[in-house]
Amino acid sequence: MKALVIGAGSGGLSAAVALKNAGITCEVFEAVKEIKPVGAAISIWPNGVKCMKNLGMGEIIETYGGPMHFLAYKEYQGGETLTRFSLAPLVERTGGRPCPVSRSELQREMLDFWGREAVQFGKRVTRAEENADGVTVWFSDGTTAHGDFLIAADGSHSALRPYVLGHKPERRYAGYVNWNGLVDIDESIAPADQWTTFVGEGKRVSLMPVAHGRFYFFFDVPLPAGLAEDRHTLRDDLSRYFSGWAPAVQKLIAALDPQTTNRVEIHDIEPFDTLVRGKVALLGDAGHSTTPDIGQGGCAAMEDAVVLGNIFLENREIVSALRQYEALRCARVRDLILKARKRCDITHGKDMALTQAWYQELKEETGERIINGLCETIQGGPLG
Repeated sequence: MKALVIGAGSGGLSAAVALKNAGITCEVFEAVKEIKPVGAAISIWPNGVKCMKNLGMGEIIETYGGPMHFLAYKEYQGGETLTRFSLAPLVERTGGRPCPVSRSELQREMLDFWGREAVQFGKRVTRAEENADGVTVWFSDGTTAHGDFLIAADGSHSALRPYVLGHKPERRYAGYVNWNGLVDIDESIAPADQWTTFVGEGKRVSLMPVAHGRFYFFFDVPLPAGLAEDRHTLRDDLSRYFSGWAPAVQKLIAALDPQTTNRVEIHDIEPFDTLVRGKVALLGDAGHSTTPDIGQGGCAAMEDAVVLGNIFLENREIVSALRQYEALRCARVRDLILKARKRCDITHGKDMALTQAWYQELKEETGERIINGLCETIQGGPLG
């Protein structure tokens, strides 16, 4: 039995590994010649860490996951601590530590684990067709490939999504712009073992440690889409949007490198009622495009892969196996998309009264409420 996996990001590679572990041959195709991740880093929460271990890639996360032991929120102007607490109870309850990891390092290590030479790059899908003996895909270079079934892990701009859904869903602008990058750790900006977030005015500035003595940082600002801003204006833009913010924030703006800082208009897509059509299944961002507000996008793709692999260990009847996958994943990914959207709106001042109320809550936060929320999300995954 052979599967075609379209997309060699973390979702596609997780799926390929899971299927291989289930005894299925996989061919992996990637549209671009060289993968350049959009974000500088990704949060792998314990549900994602468990998935990586389950797939045999736990060592990657252990090596490249940053030492994030505490969580703190700070007031935006003076930088006073609103709340600070240990993440040890979360680790204890979920059986894993949260691991912020550089996207380029995660991508590189997962490619090496699968085998870079076993991925066909520069293969952009133009269409797919199911026939009696499987699925055929056509690529823009004029070549084709044939397999027994197909996993479309080709990202939030998926070319295969319309085939599965029967229509092309609109992406929804979430109302804010995110700038992100990596910078050397400077403890005068934030502690090296803590996820630190400055909040105010519906904006936020956040830093979390990744491996090799670096912070992953991001800035969020509620803005209209389509502004003429780029790397040339980046430092000036951030200085303007964060004028009057704490000295640590000003120091971060001065320290970052505009040439390696990404500017992303954040979107999501309404949850889908289906993830499968016949012998073609959506996986990862192709099947559930979410905002990054609860840090579960990458984890959800890894969960998809684990579920898919486990089903094929038990069930070799392709159509029913893929239907089973859909049944196990639809409600979970819908929940993650809507949770992220709700968190996004509160964080970014969609209703400023609700955002101000959240700032007040943070002053009384012991950590218990936030950790309970994180645990509920994490433990809703397939591995508990």
